[in-house]
Amino acid sequence: MQGNLSVGAVLALCLLLPACASVTRGTTETVKIYASPEGAHIATSIGLTCSTSPCLVEVSRKKEFTVTVTKEGYESQTVHVSTVVAPGGVAGMAGNVLVGGVIGMGVDAVSGATLDHIPNPVLVELVPRNPEDPETPKGDLSSVRDKIAEKQREQEDAAMRKSGGV
Repeated sequence: MQGNLSVGAVLALCLLLPACASVTRGTTETVKIYASPEGAHIATSIGLTCSTSPCLVEVSRKKEFTVTVTKEGYESQTVHVSTVVAPGGVAGMAGNVLVGGVIGMGVDAVSGATLDHIPNPVLVELVPRNPEDPETPKGDLSSVRDKIAEKQREQEDAAMRKSGGV
């Protein structure tokens, strides 16, 4: 009798323990969309839209979608946003070996908590239908690209310092 009670308690505890990646990373992710020139309309295949850039959309980590950017006088562009297993997701899944077990691994896999969207951020520079028209300049996100590159360098430097590198 005591053995059955212990097994039942362990099973109940396993069901109550959340999956590691689901807890540490969440099941949604914010995808940032930049579009240039200003005033471009941003629409996603999952029904989310924006009329300003940058546009922030909160999306299920397991949901792939497309972003379409349009503006009068410009060629519309569509970008596919897919999902990949993220390093942080792998670490969260590995935590299930210690805490969440098979149930935690299942929750993480089903919820998409181990995934990240790529590209994120989404950068769309519209091209004018008539390049000679001064009213429709080519989209330019070079300053955004520079900021993203700088942030990546800072993160890499911080990781190197943390790991004892140069």
